[in-house]
This record gives sequence, C-alpha cells and structure tokens, in this order.
Amino acid sequence: MQPMIGRRQAIALGAGMLAATALPARAIPVADVPPLRFTPERGARLRVLRPAKYIDPDEAIFNANTRRFTETTGIEVRVDYVNWPDMPVQVAVAANTGQGPDVIIGFGADAHIYADKLLEVTDLAEYLGAKYGGWYDLAKVYGQKWKADAWLGLPMGGTTGPVVYRTSWVKEAGFDGIPNDLGEFLRLCQALKRIGHPCGFALSHAPGDAPGYANWLLWSHGGTLVDEEGKIALDQPSTLRALEYSRAMQETMIPGTMGWSGVSNNRAFIGGEVGLTQNGVSVYYALKTAQDAAQNAIARDTEHAEMPHGAATKAPETALTLTGMVPRYTRVPNAAKEYLRFMMEAEQYDPWLTGCLGYWSQPLKAYGESAVWASDPKLAVYRNAMDTPFYEGYRGPITAAAGAVAENWVLVDMFARVATGAASPADSLREAVRAARRWYR
Repeated sequence: MQPMIGRRQAIALGAGMLAATALPARAIPVADVPPLRFTPERGARLRVLRPAKYIDPDEAIFNANTRRFTETTGIEVRVDYVNWPDMPVQVAVAANTGQGPDVIIGFGADAHIYADKLLEVTDLAEYLGAKYGGWYDLAKVYGQKWKADAWLGLPMGGTTGPVVYRTSWVKEAGFDGIPNDLGEFLRLCQALKRIGHPCGFALSHAPGDAPGYANWLLWSHGGTLVDEEGKIALDQPSTLRALEYSRAMQETMIPGTMGWSGVSNNRAFIGGEVGLTQNGVSVYYALKTAQDAAQNAIARDTEHAEMPHGAATKAPETALTLTGMVPRYTRVPNAAKEYLRFMMEAEQYDPWLTGCLGYWSQPLKAYGESAVWASDPKLAVYRNAMDTPFYEGYRGPITAAAGAVAENWVLVDMFARVATGAASPADSLREAVRAARRWYR
C-alpha cells in the first residue's frame, strides 16, 4: 500500500502535505466535558513504537505533534517506526519479554491478543468518546473487551480498501462505474483485461492489501470465519462459492500478484499497468501531489468506490486499525496515557487527519466534520472507514484467536491455493479449517 517514490516526488509529497494542512478550518463539534489530565511520573521519558509511514505526512505530522507534546510537558519522547510486516514480531517481543516501548501503536486485534499484558485505558476512552461524539463501531470492537465496557486499547485511525480505478478505462470496458453485483464486477474485470488494462489484487503476504481482498471475497459471498459464538463457520457453501470466484478473478489479473508486496499495487496503478485495484488513499495522494503533469493527469482520471457488496448489506470492507496500547510493564503509565490523550485531541489530531488526506480515517465521530472530507469529493469513500460491522474474526468475539488467524494468513492462503490452482476449493477449505482450529478451540 506504500507508493515507491523518488527524491523529486518526495519533495512533491512534502508540498502536498503543507497544502493539505493549510485547508480552511472547519468546526469540529466538541462537547463540553470535564478536562482529563494524567499527571506524568517525575522524570518520565517515553518510547513509542508504531508502524512506519506509507505517505510522508503521516510521520512528519505525527513527529510534529510529538514535539509539541514534549514542549508542553517537558517529557522526552522517542518514536520508533517499524515496517508493517515486522510489527507483529516487535509487539510480541515487547509483550512476552515485559520490556520495551511505553506506548505501542499496533494493529487491529493486538489489544486482544495481549489483553493480559496491557493496562486498561477505560477512563481515557470514555473521556474522548464523550468529548468527540462517540466511537465508531469498529473502534469499539478493537478497543473494548468483547461485550464489556472496559477498554484495552485506544483506536487512533483506520485505513480501508475501496476500489481504486481509472475512470476512462472502466468506461472503455463498457461500464459507467463499479457495479455492486459480483457477476457484473467479474465481467468488468474480464473486459479490462481484454482492452489491456487488467485489474490487480494481492493474495500474497502483503500486509493490509491481501487480508483486505481475502476478507472481501469471503464476506461478499455471505461467508464468515466464525459464528456469533466463536465457533468456526468456514465450512459452508458460501465459502466454496467465494473460492470459485477467486479463481475466476485471478484469471483477469495482471501476472505476478501472488508475489506482490505492500507497495506493488501502488506501483502498478501509478505506472499504468493496472486499471483497477483495492487500496487506501495512498495511491491517489501520491498522484495528486506529484510534481509531474502525467501523474496529475492520472489523478484526475482516478476515482474510488466501495467494493461490491454482493451478499452483504453494507460494503464488506474493514479498516486496518491503529490501536494505541499501554503495556503493564511500563514505569510511566500516566505519561503514556497523557501522550495518547494529547495526540487524540483536536489540536493535534485534525492536522494529522487532514495532512494525510484521511489515510488514517477517524475512530471518533466528531472528526467526520473535519475540513479534509469536504476538500475533495474523491475522498468521500474513505470518510466512514471505521463505521462498519466487519472486522478480523467477524462475526464472533474479537479474541486472541481471531488475531492469530489473521497474523498467520489463514484466509489469504486459503484463497491463494485455489487462485493459483494449487488446491481444489474443497481441499483448500479443509486445510483452512484445520489451520483455524489451532487457535479456536
């Protein structure tokens, strides 16, 4: 999901960041609630671990906000940025050794995987929810204990994966937009391949991209990993239909998608190799802010749409969610919680949201009124990324098992085996059920 950029484009990204943060102010509806402050421990210093940037403003503005925290509190903060594929290992090492960063900003279900290793942040979450219009459903799923009021982590934003497509090529293929019917969507992808502008979706071990596509395949056919009670529910006709569909879709794609990394679909779209993919706002951001007329022209021809619903009543997409956590081992829990509070307040959060063009869409409803969402109609599909019923482990409890299945690529590999012809749908389904049972008992 990260665009490959050179020095010239990096300069453009920086210019784009400045332009984005200069958007006219728009009132964020803030409730009048009693202020919450955590008194930092004397001599506190903080180390923060979080995923690396995928667009320049993410890190630049996050660092600027961190410096503002230091200027305000006197607390020195070191932020370590880790490549996305390495984050699960880094989080596991910290949790299992009982030493490391004082604030961990991990992904999705991490707070549930390491629930017994974390301090609750209920007071902080309730304060922010009351002040900023409440939390979206996905934030509650990842932040709270299952069907409980206690908060294990603090969701900070989520990036979703709608369709990103070239408008002119979709029209050339005979379609006015992205159809909501799965059969019609397959026919669109077949037509794009015929005119030399194929689609591309990852079924490799590309963080974010591959799970997003695999989950969409399953959910759009009415399938689920588990039922409401947490029992494995993969072995259903809906899953077999999804597997057959994945094989048909693979035939429409550009070669090489099984080896794609997180940057590959960005590179392919920006380079004009594919006419349709699934991605966060990073592709459009890179094209729109580039100091290159040809890429600016591609940006004007680029549009976004929800992935086809199929059997689902709402777009079957979730959001890759950043969740701030405070490990039990930290000697400065108050300083850690104060840092998270500070970063989520409007003075810091809205410039980060705006400067990233909504890449990490807000978990708190009041930020849906940010100026960024009115700045460009092509961003609209990202606005409510976290207003979704879908999540890793849908439809059952969000547990360590759900996180383990995701981190071990169970669903991605299930579809990949069929898409490549390595296994039949029935055989691949059986293997996925066996793999899921290692964690769901």
